[in-house]
Amino acid sequence: MEQYCILGRIGEGAHGIVFKAKHVETGEIVALKKVALRRLEDGIPSQALREIKALQEIEDSQYVVQLKAVFPHGAGFVLAFEFMLSDLAEVVRHAQRPLAQAQVKSYLQMLLKGVAFCHANNIVHRDLKPANLLISASGQLKIADFGLARVFSPDGSRLYTHQVATRAVGCILGELLNGSPLFPGENDIEQLCCVLRILGTPSPQVWPEIKDLPDYNKISFKEQAPVPLEEVLPDASPQALDLLGHFLLYPPRQRIAASQLPCLLTPRSCRFLSAQGDLPSRPPQDPPTSMTSTWTGLSRSRC
Repeated sequence: MEQYCILGRIGEGAHGIVFKAKHVETGEIVALKKVALRRLEDGIPSQALREIKALQEIEDSQYVVQLKAVFPHGAGFVLAFEFMLSDLAEVVRHAQRPLAQAQVKSYLQMLLKGVAFCHANNIVHRDLKPANLLISASGQLKIADFGLARVFSPDGSRLYTHQVATRAVGCILGELLNGSPLFPGENDIEQLCCVLRILGTPSPQVWPEIKDLPDYNKISFKEQAPVPLEEVLPDASPQALDLLGHFLLYPPRQRIAASQLPCLLTPRSCRFLSAQGDLPSRPPQDPPTSMTSTWTGLSRSRC
């Protein structure tokens, strides 16, 4: 840690605290995630190991946050990442209104490229959400937080495959178009209710594989018809709603596949993305409002 000067605290996750820091010799600004080992005999937390392994596998993508170094520190270790100014959740939260279509296109294009790259390397993120999509000062989006990442089955033989990630992309697209989450549940059951309220109650006729899910029939929900997406998102374009609908299909095998993601970025294959989206406007240099209170009052090292 001697080679870094701590500038402030960014936040805290399940396995560590994240600091903004500057490399003493090079002056490079980085984000340091300090992971403490509760008990030495327990070894390194599995989530931290998965994150390190995943990022080492896919370290050469401009759409995935870069892991710069890993080194021991006290009774734990530190992960040094490239510093990103904000995240997509903050961008959406502080927008005066839902993002312009050009911004939605641009963020979605970068997300699709990042997810496609991960899947090409047989990595499924498993925790894609706006808070884990970091935004640089120039507006570049990068996927971060690979603590739940897994290697998926390339042949698609498992029910839990890369198609889960493409559904997550749909949820993110819906939030960009809506200005808030489409399915804002606070727990698993409430989340399911939010999904069923919009997408309708699935049935074996629509989704035959639903009967093979481990928790099928453990809880029942009332029959609900799907709500047309144009009623849920009245300001979205027909092209955006068409793409969103394909991402949110219940049957995984009918959903947009990871192998199709690069094709979506070609002019003729996706009407919504056929026109190049403008690069999002440069985020503010000051930390977002929700982060400012975390930074206020922190003692800072002199550099």
